[in-house]
Amino acid sequence: MSDPRVIKKYPNRRLYDTVESRYITLADIRRLVIERIEFLVIDKKSQQDITRSILLQVIAEQEQRAEPLLSRDFLAQVIRCYGGAGQATVTGHLEQAIVEAAEKQRVLKEQQRASGAEPSVAA
Repeated sequence: MSDPRVIKKYPNRRLYDTVESRYITLADIRRLVIERIEFLVIDKKSQQDITRSILLQVIAEQEQRAEPLLSRDFLAQVIRCYGGAGQATVTGHLEQAIVEAAEKQRVLKEQQRASGAEPSVAA
């Protein structure tokens, strides 16, 4: 397995892809995620790994669109889980639920493709 791609975040809030030698946007980060390209986002000034923060920005940008994935109640529940004794348990359950949902979506797309129908659910 190769090393993850390094994206540098500069103080001016711009993201620089060291592999493609160009500035990129959150939409480009989303593309990397969708294409399953491993990457790290490093703050140029502090050298800290800020990948999670950037991924949250991508989610926030997606949630501003017409059909958000996460309801207001769900987001409030997530906030309430931070710092609680069961935080690790909640994390595990959320990750497992997403994996199961993605697998169901994959199976549905394969069934629709096999039957000649167009998938109605976006990946």
